[in-house]
Order: sequence, then structure tokens, then C-alpha cells
Amino acid sequence: MYRVLIVDDEEPVLESFSMLLEKESPAFAVAGKARTGYEALRLIHELRPDVVFMDINIPGIDGIKVIEEVHLVVPETVFILSTAYERFDLAQRALPLGVFAYLVKPISRKIFQQTLDAVRHHLEKRQNQGMQKNINLLERQFMSEIIWKPMKEEEWEHYKELFSLVSEKGFVGIVEIEKSANEIGEKIIQKLLIHHRCLFIIQTHRLVFLVPESVDLALFKREFIRILEELEVDSLLMYGIGNVYSGPEIYKSCAEALEEIRKNKKNKDVFMKERIKFLEIRRKIGIAPLEEIQGLVSDLWVEINSAYPFDVAKAKIASFFTLLIDDCSSVFKGQEDIVVPFFPVEEIMKIQDDREWYQWSALSVPKLYHCFSLNRKVHFPLPLVKALNYINEHFTEPLQLSSVAEEVQVSPAYLSRLFSDFLQSNFVDYVTQLRMDRAETLLKTTALSIKEIAFQVGYQDPNYFSKIFKKIKGVSPSTFGREEQENKQNVE
Repeated sequence: MYRVLIVDDEEPVLESFSMLLEKESPAFAVAGKARTGYEALRLIHELRPDVVFMDINIPGIDGIKVIEEVHLVVPETVFILSTAYERFDLAQRALPLGVFAYLVKPISRKIFQQTLDAVRHHLEKRQNQGMQKNINLLERQFMSEIIWKPMKEEEWEHYKELFSLVSEKGFVGIVEIEKSANEIGEKIIQKLLIHHRCLFIIQTHRLVFLVPESVDLALFKREFIRILEELEVDSLLMYGIGNVYSGPEIYKSCAEALEEIRKNKKNKDVFMKERIKFLEIRRKIGIAPLEEIQGLVSDLWVEINSAYPFDVAKAKIASFFTLLIDDCSSVFKGQEDIVVPFFPVEEIMKIQDDREWYQWSALSVPKLYHCFSLNRKVHFPLPLVKALNYINEHFTEPLQLSSVAEEVQVSPAYLSRLFSDFLQSNFVDYVTQLRMDRAETLLKTTALSIKEIAFQVGYQDPNYFSKIFKKIKGVSPSTFGREEQENKQNVE
């Protein structure tokens, strides 16, 4: 039942409105009556009515002034203005205050009843919306907090009834999305809801969903992969799906889904680091000092050996050296008089432990390095050699293809073609990679800020430097630096 306050300085009006409310409007009850503006203010604060019938011309302060005073304090209250005069200026004053209706006296029984029906419909609609809003808030809390910890049986039964869940069991899926999760998360949920009942929450970069069903997880995962393929978003995200548990133990499914994502993320990070290190060695070997190449090979081995079983690590590093030998001997350019410095698969797969690996590496890396060095000196045109030397000495300064070409006395077009033909790179990418490698070294070996490092490798804008570093290295410079510090602490 909705509570009504009647404000009017005429007693017959107060009695008439009261009678109509009591006899013909069972959804409403008179909570109080006020005869002045000040009395209306006091009763509104005390009674907090759902509806106020407000006369405009009342002693003290007028009805509109009363509404101006309280509408921010009681925004949910419905105000209905009544006046003996239909005045446009009063209607203008009432409009921004959200007044529900403006009635001109005398008010017929029909108009009064129609107005009350409209108010009741408005209040019921708002109440339903409020209930749904509360359920939505409870669902968000349930998905973001409750399911992540053990529940008592009665607690589960409460939420089961609240969300109209039928099954006693369920499982959790988590999707981590590189970009904003809103659009992709909603599309995934729309697809899931076709065949499954779901509770879900979409956070900044994460979608968490609960399927309250006992299903064949293998079939569900195939269905889920098919959804991702249809949406063409699988390359933008990682996901994990936990096992089916009874309601109070759903938290275990959450933990399993999260652990699956962590494993996938670790594998992805390891792959990116391997690839970046491999490309760096491939580009530098025979040009950079031997000691730098040996250090890079050692770093790559540590990365691979810490992520995979020893036999798998050996197979991966053997494949890596096989590709380097292919590069050095120009196998793919049709040469047949190949001098192979060693046979990586046969030699590496015999290695038994780390000590033997480092012994083999200390002997084999210099052989391969000198092979590359000789080939590049023989095959690199003199202008390219000069250009590389100039770039290595000046890469911290602003560099342009035209200025370097002028320095080595060739045309920019010719120098660009040399980069493409002999380094499989363009001028800009080569200089960028050189700068990022130098930045990586500074992050590992110094306590310089990101801004200072950006300046030292030729970037005036630290934000742009960070963007390029992440593109090349796979992580932001701040993340890279933090991981290096953590690794050092773990070693210590």
C-alpha cells in the first residue's frame, strides 16, 4: 500500500481527497494532512510518503517552493500539483522538479481516479525495476565474491532460490580478453544463453560465467570453441573452464578455470620470449660481438629449460640451431657446397645435463658465429657494412634513411633495397629493433626510469617508446623491468 500526504489549506479539499483515497483507491492510504508549506516540509521529512498531493497557494511558502526544498532529499516521492488557476508560469517552475501531474481545481472524481491509476502504474513499474536492479546487484556480488569461496549448504539454497536455479551442480568458465570485455563478453553470453542457463559478470578485461548444469564438459568445451570461432575472437583472449561441482563447492571450479588461464598465459609468454630472443640472435649473429651472442644464447637456453622438460628443451634448442645453420649456409638459396660447422640434432640430443650443455655451447656458438661473420663479410656490399657501422654508432640520435644513405654515399632507394635483400628487414624496423635491444639491456642492468631510458635510446616521447617496446618485446617496459627485479630477488 502506498502512503499519501495531502497538502491544502482548504478543509473541504482535504476531506474530499481523503474520502476518495479511502473508499475508491485501495492501493493508497492517507498518511497525513498538511495545511501550510512549513507543515508540509515537516511531514514530508517525518513520514516519507510515496505520493504528495500539493496545493500551490498555501500559507507560509507555496507548494512549488516546498517541492524545490525537498525533491533532492526524497527523489522517489511522486508530487501531484493542484491549483485553482491554470498558469503557464507555474507549470514552467514545476517542470524541472519532476512533478508527475498538474491538476486544475475543481478536480472531478474521474480525473482524480485516472491520475491515481497512472501513479500506481508508475510506482509498480519502478518497484519492479528496483527489484530487478537489486537482483542484478546481487548477481554481480554472487559472481564476483560469493562463488570464489566455500558456501554453506543453506547459503547455496538461498542463492539457488533467488536466481531460480534448478540443478544442484554447476561449473565456472573464465575468459580473459585483451581488449575491453564488454562487447566480446556480451556476444559470448548471448551465444551461451541459446542452450544454457547462465549467471555472469563482465569486468574490465574478464568475463566470468556460471553454468548451473551437470553437463559433459568435453562436449561443452567443443561447443565453446565453436562459439569463439564463430565470433572470430579466439586470438584476442584466453579462457579456462573448471570441472562440475555441487553448489557449495563451486569455488573449486573457479580456481581450476583460473589455473587453466594461468598455464595458457605462461605458455604464451614463454613462446613470445623464445621467439623474440631467437629473432634477436638471428639478426645479430656475425655482426654484434661474440660475447653478446653467447649471452643471448645462454638467456634463450635458461628460458626454454625452465619452461619445458629437459628432453623437450634440448629438442627446441636443436631446432633453433638447425635454423641458424640453414641461415648461415644459405640452404634455401640453392647453394650445394655447404660447410656445416656442426650437426645440432645429433650433438645436442646426446647432452645429459646443464653442465654438458654449457660445455657444448661454449665450443659450438663461436664456430657458428665465425661462419656467419665470414659469410656476411663476403656477401654484404660495402655500403651496407658502412651503413650498419654508422647506425650502430648513432642509433641513439634521430636517424633517417636519407641521412644514412648520404653518409655512405648511395641513394636512399638503393640502401633500402640492401636492407631488404641482405637483412630481410627495412631500415626503420632495423633501427627500432636496435633501440629496443639497447633499452632491454638498460632495463636489466640499470635503475634508470622509463623516461630516462627512452631518451637514451633516441625517443623523446616516453609513452610512444613504451608502446613500441611492448609491440617488439611482447610486454611493457615497466612490466619487463619489474619481472627482471623479481627474477634477481628469486636468485638472491
